[in-house]
Amino acid sequence: MAYAAGGRRRALSWALAIELLLAGVAIGAGVLRHDPLGPDYVNIADVTARPAVAGTGSFTWDCGRNERGHRNTANVVVTPGKAGPAHHVHDYVGNLSVDVGSTVKSLAEGNTSCANGDRSTYYWPVLRLAGGAVQVPVSLTLTYYGNVRSPVVEMPRLLRGAVGDAYAFTNGGARAEPVWSCSGSPDRRTTRYPICPGGERVLRVFDFPSCWDGRRTDSSDHRAHLVFPQPGGGCPISTFAVPRLEIVVAYAIGKGTRYRIDAFHAQRHSPLTDHAFFVNLMPGALMREIVRCLNTGQICQ
Repeated sequence: MAYAAGGRRRALSWALAIELLLAGVAIGAGVLRHDPLGPDYVNIADVTARPAVAGTGSFTWDCGRNERGHRNTANVVVTPGKAGPAHHVHDYVGNLSVDVGSTVKSLAEGNTSCANGDRSTYYWPVLRLAGGAVQVPVSLTLTYYGNVRSPVVEMPRLLRGAVGDAYAFTNGGARAEPVWSCSGSPDRRTTRYPICPGGERVLRVFDFPSCWDGRRTDSSDHRAHLVFPQPGGGCPISTFAVPRLEIVVAYAIGKGTRYRIDAFHAQRHSPLTDHAFFVNLMPGALMREIVRCLNTGQICQ
């Protein structure tokens, strides 16, 4: 699923504009309530396929699919040390020690669900059926990709990454990066909850930024230190390409079944608000192996 980040973001901005317009019309008509209705869903057959672009090296690894049920309301990137609201629960893979009281020391010493010893944490809001039942993914893939324009450098330890905006529904969507699809047509990507044909999986895709400023592991908005590539795939001046993380989460959702992600109040469970975070705690030797794999154009696991 290697797509040009710049082209994907341009297409996404148009899709977001249409999505926000539809949502506004629905609200004005009194249609959109706290459960997602009408404009939040789209039949995947009505979504235009996006062409794939030149590939790069890739490195895929297994961190499970949260079979252990590691969930809580903490956000160790945005609000460390504080519990979040009960209606906004996160799913985790990777580091098994993440909770409200997590520290750098406790995370570094924590066990992990990753088979290769990666102690990083990866997390996003849970997905529920409209009746409230949290859905455990049926599969979950973590993949690092290289950069089409330049070699990548190692991610620094404790680098924080963020994609998407939990408040996108009410703040205009400038930072929204929702990507939804179906397993039978992953090239059809949408900003809305997809209605997939029977037997197919609902896909949730998190494509993280991959241009690092070379200095910081975090920033006040948790984004300025790690930004998206420019159109064409190159990184902005004074930034360095690092491995690009893509997480694909698949769910078994029956055709016609309503579902939604956890969201803050006033966000109305909009698919626009989907988001995810990571904190890099990979062993140095593993990160070096990933960089070698990507820069030599290999497909590694």
